Amino acid sequence: MLSNVTWLAAAHRHAQTHTLAFASLVIGVLAVLALLAQSLWMVLTGDAAAGARYGLLGGLAGFAATTLGALPALALRSIPQKLEDTLLGFAAGMMLAASAFSLLLPGLVSATELLSSKPQGALVVVAGMALGVLLMLGLDEFTPHEHDKTGPCGPGHEGCGRVWLFVFAIALHNLPEGMAIGVSFSQGDLNVGLPLTTAIALQDIPEGLAVALALRAAGFAPGLSVLVAAGSGLLEPLGALLGVGLSGGLALAYPVGLGLAAGSMLFVVSHEVIPQTHRNGHETPATLGLMLGFALMMVLDTTLG
Repeated sequence: MLSNVTWLAAAHRHAQTHTLAFASLVIGVLAVLALLAQSLWMVLTGDAAAGARYGLLGGLAGFAATTLGALPALALRSIPQKLEDTLLGFAAGMMLAASAFSLLLPGLVSATELLSSKPQGALVVVAGMALGVLLMLGLDEFTPHEHDKTGPCGPGHEGCGRVWLFVFAIALHNLPEGMAIGVSFSQGDLNVGLPLTTAIALQDIPEGLAVALALRAAGFAPGLSVLVAAGSGLLEPLGALLGVGLSGGLALAYPVGLGLAAGSMLFVVSHEVIPQTHRNGHETPATLGLMLGFALMMVLDTTLG
């Protein structure tokens, strides 16, 4: 694995030639730290105990779903590419709908009530979205990682083993999902958190399978492939606790946190998942899968929300 000193040197060189991406990372990280700092006291003193408990359970549900999805890779080396693209399209549709119905809409309602102004409420949520995009843009640019179709990228990737590159790539997907779960439960509102958690858990099943199969295709043993894919799901309960902390303090931090989680998820869907499903000539099945996932999440949100 890449040493801290080597990565810092590579990241420093990368920052000198990618100043906008570096600025995005700095702004996003500072925003997350600020939100976390102002709410940490409330979490530690128990004021956010219910939200933390629900968020942790939601994150564990995502971990369990990821593990369940990865298990077939013990026996399967691959599935038809068309089926994989359709399943990932389904996952993308659920993430898109979850961002809209379970994050952005509650965020708009909350911000509007707090500020007594729809335009100002919308601006608060948009600001949160921008912070989420900046954070993910910076993390994507400066984290060494590898995807099964596009190869390694990020500063210092030459010094990382392939298994670590895959682990970091998975982290970029699962961390914002966990944060979204935590933010949605941060106020202890099951009507917001339950539909979102259900959607993320459902889409984690095909995502877990795709990750495990990608590892097998890269030459890893079946057991290791499943173990790494399942272990990546542990980032969801960790991200959920972070999400609770981000939105458990000042009242306005809640809609900002919802916007941040939505922006992070939208970035992942647009930047990673949809392009991956459209690289192999299966655009129509992937799009139909996306529409099905979006429709299912809309029904779940109406039923459970």
